[in-house]
Amino acid sequence: MKVRSWLRSTCSSSTCISTAKDAIVPPPTPNQLVISDSSSCSDAQASSSASSLTSQDSTYTTRSHTSLESNLSISTLPSVPSLQKLSPEALNLSITTLCITSLKPQQPAHVNFLALNNNLLYAVSGGQVNVFNTTNFTLFDSFHVNNDSSSSGSIKSLAFCDGKIFTAHQDCRIRVWKLTSSSVGQHKLIATLPTVEDRLRNFILPKNYVKVRRHRKKLWVEHYDAVSSLAAAENLLHSVSWDKYLKIWRAKDFRCTESIKAHDDAINAVAASPGGLIYTGSADKRIRVWGRAFGEKKHVLVATLEKHKSAVNALALNFDGSVLFSGACDRSILVWEREESANHMVVTGALRGHSKAILCLINVCDLLLSGSADRTVRIWHRGHDGRYCCLTVLDGHAKPVRSLVAVAEEDSGGAVKVFSGSFDGEIKVWKVMISSSSVKTPIPMSSFQRGSSSLFT
Repeated sequence: MKVRSWLRSTCSSSTCISTAKDAIVPPPTPNQLVISDSSSCSDAQASSSASSLTSQDSTYTTRSHTSLESNLSISTLPSVPSLQKLSPEALNLSITTLCITSLKPQQPAHVNFLALNNNLLYAVSGGQVNVFNTTNFTLFDSFHVNNDSSSSGSIKSLAFCDGKIFTAHQDCRIRVWKLTSSSVGQHKLIATLPTVEDRLRNFILPKNYVKVRRHRKKLWVEHYDAVSSLAAAENLLHSVSWDKYLKIWRAKDFRCTESIKAHDDAINAVAASPGGLIYTGSADKRIRVWGRAFGEKKHVLVATLEKHKSAVNALALNFDGSVLFSGACDRSILVWEREESANHMVVTGALRGHSKAILCLINVCDLLLSGSADRTVRIWHRGHDGRYCCLTVLDGHAKPVRSLVAVAEEDSGGAVKVFSGSFDGEIKVWKVMISSSSVKTPIPMSSFQRGSSSLFT
């Protein structure tokens, strides 16, 4: 569907709100939330400066006006119909799961993010990135800033774009790395965003500054709070932050081209579709859709999707961007589908089963994988009629599951290799085999829709 048609419509369960690039930002005052080892949350004292966040490297933090503990008692959206109308038996499927091995980073810390690139697994642990070979599960490389994994705060996200590796840091910056050779120790830091050139280009004119709090201003090209998530598409990098802004960067020259005040609270997730639409999920309980009209250079607000009852933590798209999955602290995964006739995105139903907050989502082929604060991973299969089935539950982590990646193994029939990272400091590697119950033969993954193994790859 063309973006132009989106710009003339509103969502049936949404409202559209205009936004300005240089909007004045009030002082950040929401409570900071910490997911504890017991998977519950309590309110903490609000901080008036982003620098105080660096002391929270040992915990995963999000911003919200309500505590996660209270969110967990919220009803799982009973007004939204359930899409779980299939069972493995009804689909004549047999599911076999096996935990192949567990990987541990060099320095014990929460595993905040996982990403796959070719045969390499990039595991973000605290302020360090450990790179594992997915063939033999050996440590290929390890890198961090200035030989000090704590100097830039914890790393929140990682993305690949234009042959480069981008990492999002708690110190409000994005760093760019290059794998210079296939030998160990060859990940080299080549830039920090915003670059010095970008700062010099903008620092003279007063109009290039935005007020972030009383008596303090920042250049519009800068994030002024932790960068929480990254997404790459069409040689563009999209970054979101707890400062409520969405920024768009050109990967070829590292220029910041757009800065949008996107939400009223911290932004926790971003996803970019092949058609050019950008989705942002926030602690303000909303998902917002951004797009460019034909011939225009700047993104504008297309729609605001409002169904969740608590902070949105995770977003994922199917292979062609026609289906959006969103996970929140209300324990529900909502499925949004594009209606071509009505020219808008509507919620079609919910997937329920997790007992605590949804922390991560990925889509691979026709499988949706969800990780939760309840320490489990659920694998969902979408049928041809839009109904879903929970194929299996992977249970083995001692603490909340923060990140997931998966890849289909074409040479082994219906096998999917799943990597799950947890606050327990471990990365578990699972092999999931899907076969027909009647003939006991694997179902080739080519029979499923082709999709990305990770939202960020």
